[in-house]
Amino acid sequence: MFGTSMDTSSSSSSTTTNRKKKSDFFNIIKTGKFLRSSSSSGDTGKGRSKSSSSRVAHGFHLVEGKAGHDMEDYHVAEYKTKKNRELGLFAIFDGHLGDRVPSYLKENLFKNILDEPNFWNDPEAAIKSAYSSTDKFILENASRLGPGGSTAVTAIVIDGKDLWVANIGDSRAVLCERGCANQLSVDHEPHTERKRIEKQGGFVITLPGDVPRVNGQLAVARAFGDQNLKAHLSSEPDIRHVPIDPTIEFVILASDGLWKVMNNQEAVELVKSVKDPQVAAKKLTMEALERKSKDDISCIVIRFGG
Repeated sequence: MFGTSMDTSSSSSSTTTNRKKKSDFFNIIKTGKFLRSSSSSGDTGKGRSKSSSSRVAHGFHLVEGKAGHDMEDYHVAEYKTKKNRELGLFAIFDGHLGDRVPSYLKENLFKNILDEPNFWNDPEAAIKSAYSSTDKFILENASRLGPGGSTAVTAIVIDGKDLWVANIGDSRAVLCERGCANQLSVDHEPHTERKRIEKQGGFVITLPGDVPRVNGQLAVARAFGDQNLKAHLSSEPDIRHVPIDPTIEFVILASDGLWKVMNNQEAVELVKSVKDPQVAAKKLTMEALERKSKDDISCIVIRFGG
């Protein structure tokens, strides 16, 4: 699916393997056996890089909202070694109209990024290409993955030295540098992309007491999936690269269930003295609940130099 050219025998073997993986994933969908460990109510945990030189630690906490639907948030928080380099892989996927698309992203997006042949030489181009090809696959398989979609905010930490953040939608990445908040992602709201949406034949409308929505339906201008609205939506991510130095303390990744009730600096102030990233992530989600956020709330805190 995302491979490069190869000889006939290896191509045949690769095709068979890919077909098996796709079949396995869609069998999970058919039987409803999703990996709920990363999206169940009250899911929490933490981890640390294995490399002594990286000194990266993370914690996460997810809680189901009170909006009247099942939990649709998924996350990734793990470390991998590839080509003798340590990668910290972190993501929040906020689904809508079901959880099949965010579930698929959890299992496949980072794999697709790391399988890009130019990842090590040009991470930005690799991330853009993988976001695009992943969205194309989701749309081509909408009959099995369903009509829904998902926002995404992803962070890749390379050897504890380089941070690459990408996003589509309104989940957000906020950096704490010298105690000050710096938003690394872009909130892709319909009113800010109205011209593009209208040029592509769509419209943005705001009903009384509501937020702007694409064609009166979706409250974000960019997302994975959403076949019925795709003519007016984008899946191109905004990408930021941040070299990690001693002034950078931590990064918060969170779904909009947090950011609807808290601004960037408030979030940073709430947890900048909390050294345990799991405690910090839980503190942020609990504060969002106290502030009456009704959406699913998912949060990862990544600390550097710990």
